[in-house]
Amino acid sequence: MALIVPSRTIVCVRLPRLSPRAYQRITLVALVALVFIIITGASVRLTGSGLGCSDWPTCEENSLVAPLEYHAMIEFVNRLITGVVSAAVIVAVLGSLVRQPRRLDLTWWSLGLVAGVIGQIVLGGLTVLFELHPPFVIAHFLLSLVLVWNAVVLHQRGRYASVPSLPVVAPRVRTLSRVLVLAATAVIVSGTIVTGTGPHGGDETVDRLTFSLDAVARIHSAAVWIFLALTIVTLVILRKTGAPASVDRHARLLVGAIVLQGAIGYLQFFTGVPPWLVILHVFGSVVIWMTVLGFHLSLRARPLESSIESPTEQTVPV
Repeated sequence: MALIVPSRTIVCVRLPRLSPRAYQRITLVALVALVFIIITGASVRLTGSGLGCSDWPTCEENSLVAPLEYHAMIEFVNRLITGVVSAAVIVAVLGSLVRQPRRLDLTWWSLGLVAGVIGQIVLGGLTVLFELHPPFVIAHFLLSLVLVWNAVVLHQRGRYASVPSLPVVAPRVRTLSRVLVLAATAVIVSGTIVTGTGPHGGDETVDRLTFSLDAVARIHSAAVWIFLALTIVTLVILRKTGAPASVDRHARLLVGAIVLQGAIGYLQFFTGVPPWLVILHVFGSVVIWMTVLGFHLSLRARPLESSIESPTEQTVPV
């Protein structure tokens, strides 16, 4: 009697192949989404809606959705935007897995965004539960800038081939670049102390930091002037050492951003800190952070990764 053995069937799943150029667009969307939620989060605080939803993860104790009230809806919409950011980050991770050529470094950087967003969700909940206590609000903003740094690096690395980079400027410029990143960090941190001390805490009942507003504002202003002076010194050295035009352009953009941001800062201080100027100042701080990071990353060069103009499909057995 013959023994019949059923043949084995191999099922194939067709996976898309994503070109480097397409993946760069995905990382740009994630970066824009992260910047956007910083601005909307600041808007929540500046409209006094920080406790519009007084509970977390629900809006109120027994309600996931906010009631049709001004402050509650503003806070609730900002929470919904967190979902949009989370989706953009997830797409960045999935895109790194089907990108051709696939790069492990891009996958790890995209997973860094996931970890940061999870941290932001938890920290945002603690901020609400501790009724907008300034240290939590400050930490929430600073973690947002860490996420922006992660997204900037991911977007930048996706443009270039995975090969060792080569410096395009003198060693002292690279050293100054690291100093500029530290100076920018000092400016931003001191700025959050000013914010935590001043008005616009997100709700009228919120306690503020007990520092003298004039004192912390002067410290912040001094940090900005030092940052600007260091940037100008760096620009002068770049001109003397014959740096590439792209690096010089990054430095000039940084000088311009610092000057404009400083002007907005002085204007808001002498006009009683109106909310619309604070929004501009928050956006300016993000722009400066991205600009100083862009300058730092421009000091080393890699060849552009050849893109796949027409993404095709690949099959894998499962």
